[in-house]
Amino acid sequence: MRKIPRHAVRRSRFGGAAALAAAVLLAACSAPSSPGGGSGATAGPVPDKPDKAVTVNILDVAGNLQLTQGMIDEFVSKNSGQIAKVTYSKATAPELVGKVKAQQNAGRVDIDLVLTGVDGLAAGIDQDLWVPILPTYAARLPGMNDYLPGATAMQKLAGDYGVTVTYYPSGPLIEYLPAKVPAPPTTADALLAYAKANPGAVQYARPSNSGPGRTFLMGLPYLLGDSDPKDPVNGWSKTWAYLKELNKYVTLYPSTTSETMKNLANGSAKIIASTTGWDINPRVLGTVPKEAAVGTLQGFHWVTDAHYAVIPKGVPVGEQAAILNLLQDMLTPAQQAKAYDKGYFYPGPAVKDVPLSMAPPESQQALGEYGRPEYEKLIADHPLEVPLDAKSLVAAFDKWDREVGGAKVKK
Repeated sequence: MRKIPRHAVRRSRFGGAAALAAAVLLAACSAPSSPGGGSGATAGPVPDKPDKAVTVNILDVAGNLQLTQGMIDEFVSKNSGQIAKVTYSKATAPELVGKVKAQQNAGRVDIDLVLTGVDGLAAGIDQDLWVPILPTYAARLPGMNDYLPGATAMQKLAGDYGVTVTYYPSGPLIEYLPAKVPAPPTTADALLAYAKANPGAVQYARPSNSGPGRTFLMGLPYLLGDSDPKDPVNGWSKTWAYLKELNKYVTLYPSTTSETMKNLANGSAKIIASTTGWDINPRVLGTVPKEAAVGTLQGFHWVTDAHYAVIPKGVPVGEQAAILNLLQDMLTPAQQAKAYDKGYFYPGPAVKDVPLSMAPPESQQALGEYGRPEYEKLIADHPLEVPLDAKSLVAAFDKWDREVGGAKVKK
């Protein structure tokens, strides 16, 4: 079974933001014809177990398998009577809808389970591609009752269609090398002053294609005390003024987060936008020097993120039965502990009471060496905010591209 490469991070114009609230509303209002309603559509209730072992084909559009493949492989090894074989493939979030819709329209659905961020989930809800798992099968997924508060909030955004399998508070954080920035800014005003005194030294990637970029964008209204952090059009007057002023001292905006990490390492950027996962994992991998440090700015709120499991319409009931049992197992503390990985989505577990001591030895070793003990207190002491909905986020991206940094994006 082949592994998905590390940091296979999803890309989409929605940037992976939690776009589901608007998408659910869109789906409910527009009610498109169901592409799963043809000959491949599922009929009848889903049994407790498949009547014979099935093959489950899993498509990952979020880089999620590096957190969950160990969970899946262990379940398969112990439940050969339910799943004879599992296959893994990957794609980008923008490719997801086309792949699934083509199979549904042809009456032959070969993708049984999709692991996605909120971008692919929202797009599929809009196109009516997913099986409504909840509330019908909620009793078969008792681990959902044990979600962390932030994971519970992200699950609400998923409506009836997705099951949260991993979660992290995300950011926004600033990251820097202490030898080059011995006195890092601790307020948004100080960050602006540093940028003015050091043109080109502060960098974040284009928000529509970067997790840290969009998290910085969505976190600023809390840092600056804007009138409505959930309304980028009418409630972000301070944020837009700040970003336009900062733009005067930004030389370029990379199109990917990875480039900002490389620029931090080579010294062409001295302070970059980051998140917990983008802080830890690139240092584990050696992309960023181990000694890199992170900080928060006064007024900091976390802007959260999650990955979901969804089942396309048209998947036979036998496969659905096996998948529900797999998801039930994935939401147990013992399996959730594998989501610590090497910090890619730190912490990673979506359920309560999963300390690092439960994680595999390689995760404990990596996080023991490259993790940050201060994260536990930061997560406990600062508010957790769900991201913008789809309509608001697209409006924010458009305004940023037009009025802030679009002309400086590195192609």
